[in-house]
Amino acid sequence: MPSDAARLIGQLDPATTVLLTVECQRGVVGPDSALPELADAARTSGALANVARLVAAAHDAGVQVLHAVAERRPDGRGASRNARLFKAAERLPVQQLSGSTAVRIADPIPVSDDDLVVRRLHGLSPIAGTDVDALLRNFGCRTLVVTGVSANVAIPNAVFDTVNLGYTAVVPADAIAGVPADYTPAMIRHSLALVATVTTTDDVLTAWRRRPERATPAPNDTPAPS
Repeated sequence: MPSDAARLIGQLDPATTVLLTVECQRGVVGPDSALPELADAARTSGALANVARLVAAAHDAGVQVLHAVAERRPDGRGASRNARLFKAAERLPVQQLSGSTAVRIADPIPVSDDDLVVRRLHGLSPIAGTDVDALLRNFGCRTLVVTGVSANVAIPNAVFDTVNLGYTAVVPADAIAGVPADYTPAMIRHSLALVATVTTTDDVLTAWRRRPERATPAPNDTPAPS
């Protein structure tokens, strides 16, 4: 039986791995956040700094990075209104308006020209109803590393969608955040650990340092999940 470290290295092959950051945007985790409690949790827990470390390491290892951003049009067209959360968001003092600074990727996360930003106007998931699945298949992705916020809503949605679509989900537990502070480890232990490989930022970085740099795959080199 392979060790946990060897299994993680196999899952995190740069040629078949994509790193997803979820709602790591200025209007959510930045200093002028619409959700200051969540922004504080992301920063004080070290989660935001760990997301930045993972993105930088992904760039070095040749791992594709996707940034999932939630936004809304100024006129609200296309926005979901079928849950209390959406109605509350309409009343927040900072709106995640398309084209505004609120939907830019927050510091200290580095963004390279090779990164892709996937924007959504509706729903709770950064994957369902977006371009993410098609992009993952075109990249030959087998494993999706899920990071960002929040452990309350978007992160579990992303992880479950990842698994339902046939990918392996890897969650660095110290690179996600939610509120209150004790909710995140409970969510990880009782829900995410049942369907995803739960690890740490340091272990992901170690795995990528032990793999060769990613080569650009030829079309259909690596079969996507069926």
